[in-house]
Amino acid sequence: MKIYLIAVGERMPPWVAQGYQEYAKRLPPECALHLVEIGLGKRGKNASVERAMHEEGERMLAAIPKGCRAIALDVQGRQWNTPELAQQMESWMQGGCDVALLVGGPDGLVPACVAHAQGLWSLSPLTLPHPLVRIVLAEQLYRAWSILKGHPYHRG
Repeated sequence: MKIYLIAVGERMPPWVAQGYQEYAKRLPPECALHLVEIGLGKRGKNASVERAMHEEGERMLAAIPKGCRAIALDVQGRQWNTPELAQQMESWMQGGCDVALLVGGPDGLVPACVAHAQGLWSLSPLTLPHPLVRIVLAEQLYRAWSILKGHPYHRG
């Protein structure tokens, strides 16, 4: 199974890339994590936020590989504790299809992306900066995998 983290935003600060890579590289090929960056829609004085979000959403939907199960990260989604995420990951792995995790930009996901998703996941009721979400996702996916494999990383 491949996990695609499809996220709005490019050219992240070095600490974001380092943090993300630290955990993504730990995941084995059986659940490899691949980052797909979507360009931020144009925002500014005369630019419409709705239009920018619509463009981001179109590019995000186009980036989802065929046959992938899409999960939208959204504050309205279900919150999983770490053991529940491990169970979810096991279900994804046994399901035989790849997974695409959709992370919106500064204004969130467009309704079309949420409607396309087969599930909604909320990392927290807190508002997290989108660059940090990449790191948290990569770490939690690695932690979930470590639980499934009995690896000592998770000591919770």
